[in-house]
Amino acid sequence: MRLARIRTDDGIAVALGLDGDELVRVDAVVPDAPADPVELLARPDLADKVRAAVADPDTRRRLVADGSLRALADVSPAAPVVAPSKVLCLALNYRAHAAEGGFVAPPRPVVFLKGPNTLCGHGDEVMVPPASRRIDHEGELAVVIGRRARNLSTQDWPDVVAGYTIMNDLTARDLQLEDLERGHPWDLSKSFDGYGPAGPWLVGADEVPDPQSLDLTVTVDGEVRQRGSTADMIFGVGELLCFLSSVLTLEPGDVIATGTPEGIGPVADGATVEVAISGLGVLRNRIRFAAR
Repeated sequence: MRLARIRTDDGIAVALGLDGDELVRVDAVVPDAPADPVELLARPDLADKVRAAVADPDTRRRLVADGSLRALADVSPAAPVVAPSKVLCLALNYRAHAAEGGFVAPPRPVVFLKGPNTLCGHGDEVMVPPASRRIDHEGELAVVIGRRARNLSTQDWPDVVAGYTIMNDLTARDLQLEDLERGHPWDLSKSFDGYGPAGPWLVGADEVPDPQSLDLTVTVDGEVRQRGSTADMIFGVGELLCFLSSVLTLEPGDVIATGTPEGIGPVADGATVEVAISGLGVLRNRIRFAAR
């Protein structure tokens, strides 16, 4: 099941992905359906009901006529999760990326936080404020938690994964490097409004049988900047969830960005960044610099 949160005239609605890039508002078929994609992923019966309705020619015509059935390119997606309690991110989780920054592979996961304020959607324009003059792309696989969890084991961690999405862990690299040089925390460089685009889809875990076999590519205005595979992670998804849940409680809707491969770099004013992950789609955002 692929789900998206889309902006509409009457607020944000959950849409089910169909063949190609078509999507349909779930509430147009099931009015009392959950408004949270994480909850909806636990109700495959509702998705089956929506697909059956779309297959009926008369119902399909009605859904097209009232704007409930559209193409992804014709809607404005919001971030595919609803108000997560936390966004956990992994630093240095690919050996080549650690090496390009002059670091060695860490003996345990290196974790930092991004605020929920950083999340924005596919197609949203990201504004670089005057406080920073350099923004870097970091394409990543993100895990979305489906139920409350603590002290997960290697056997039960898959049970708490609602699904997967794409994230671009945008970074104010100039501020980060200044703070690193001074020995200060560098949380601010990761936490600007909109510096965590995610989406366009939340893809159910049942459609991603092996999260360690996904290809990831980042392009800037069509130029390939990053290319890697989740197979190259130092700590895989299962190991990360077991470690994180041993020290903190994971809540439904929490997002875990699993790190980026080598090739990070700056994005110019007006450039478009695309992060593609096999089976999850393409996340696209344009970067704009605010005037000083």
